[in-house]
Amino acid sequence: MATLPVYRWRLAPDGYATYRQLRVLGLRPGGQDVALQIERPRRRRGPLVAYLYRIDLALPVRPMTPAKWAALAKANVARRICPKCRRDAGYVIPTSLGMCGPCAAPEEQRAA
Repeated sequence: MATLPVYRWRLAPDGYATYRQLRVLGLRPGGQDVALQIERPRRRRGPLVAYLYRIDLALPVRPMTPAKWAALAKANVARRICPKCRRDAGYVIPTSLGMCGPCAAPEEQRAA
């Protein structure tokens, strides 16, 4: 494996973008390897690293199919169902709690 060229923060040549920057442009890496990396030094820890891809080799993002939209909607509904009481919470259940608010703090609900 060849080593990547490393540039300092904000000094990378034109024609390269991070994965997120490609997505904003409606593009995806399209199977290409990382072309270069940039590093931003930090005082107490290792440097922040960002990987860049060539924009000219990037491909358009694949459009969502109706089946993918349906699967995404089903997954989002599943994230709203409380595993304890099996009711729709009306919001996405936080993974830190693992259940809806009333199930996580039942004593607070009785006091109110």
